[in-house]
Amino acid sequence: MQRRQFLTAAGAAAVTAWLPQSARAATAGRYENLLILVELKGGNDGLNTVVPYADAEYYSLRPRIGIAREQVLQLDGSAGLHPSLQPLMALWQKRELAVLQGVGYPAANLSHFRSIEIWDTASKSDEYLSEGWLTRAFATAPVPRSFAADGVVVGSNDKGPLAGGGTRALALTNTEQFRREARLAGGEGVSRNPALAHILKVERDVTQAAAHLGDGVVLRCEFPNHALGNAFKTAAQVVASKAGIAAVKVTHNGYDTHGGQQATQQRLLKELAEGLVAMRAAMQEIGRWDSTLMVTYCEFGRRPRENQSGGTDHGTANAHFALGGRVRGGLYGLPPALTRLDGNGNLPVALDFRDVYATALERWWGVSAVNALNGRFTPVNFLQA
Repeated sequence: MQRRQFLTAAGAAAVTAWLPQSARAATAGRYENLLILVELKGGNDGLNTVVPYADAEYYSLRPRIGIAREQVLQLDGSAGLHPSLQPLMALWQKRELAVLQGVGYPAANLSHFRSIEIWDTASKSDEYLSEGWLTRAFATAPVPRSFAADGVVVGSNDKGPLAGGGTRALALTNTEQFRREARLAGGEGVSRNPALAHILKVERDVTQAAAHLGDGVVLRCEFPNHALGNAFKTAAQVVASKAGIAAVKVTHNGYDTHGGQQATQQRLLKELAEGLVAMRAAMQEIGRWDSTLMVTYCEFGRRPRENQSGGTDHGTANAHFALGGRVRGGLYGLPPALTRLDGNGNLPVALDFRDVYATALERWWGVSAVNALNGRFTPVNFLQA
């Protein structure tokens, strides 16, 4: 691989240059607290993830793909988890798992591309923004320069909430590959040419990050042998190193279940639960579980009524998870209102996704959410002080 190829490599490391410290505000954030975002790419079916098993309308809408009441992992008298999420029940019992119901946004867009753009930029449905919400947050409250990067993306080349100019964002497959190929980026010398100076700075920053990422850390805990498990393992190695990272994004693919949903979602949710529990074990091993917050998200949920292909089509409100040693476990939002579907057969939104983001920004990091979210939103009370 040539030096120029490395700087634009899609698989190993995509690097976004960052603004000088003087160009940023001086507000400090509590970035010793780590945020891990887990994208369920394709739009997970929230109704079969957090099942309203006591609602007869659920089984009326889903006579073939509904999760049988006796199989549901009951959380309370009306809601329960898909049986493949059994590993998460230990976290629920320890009050380390918050279940967020009815998450979405007004006037939902049901296009994969556009809707995930809305989630990544924290925009309104008719608003087009070029920067991710984390990028804007870090512009207001910069991550310490001693950190190897503001954020790391694992399992995807799409930086999502870290997109746009102004962040130190790395996208990588695994730490060893990144460190090997970072040796191609020397960054020596200076230049008065702005474009060349920019390239040299990016190379120096790559070298700096590589010097700390995955620096010989060996974790005792085991990770599941699938793509998501490997992504969590890479993320854990990054966090366990001396690097200093504020945010990590991990992607889990395959949730667009228009047909044959039962078998596909069973496998995906099993992988998700295994990966989350393994990541918890790794964070406990290095003493970071109390300073780690993991939150799932995706572009949309699925329609309540099953389709003729044994699947579900693009929908609106969804169920998501927040996990961590300082999470205040329980049910948040509102149960799905299956008798109040809109004209397209979709659920009303109970919890704006930007309220969840505001929780991470204001309650977890102690930074203002106004600029990052382009407005004021109400944090959800799922974090302990």
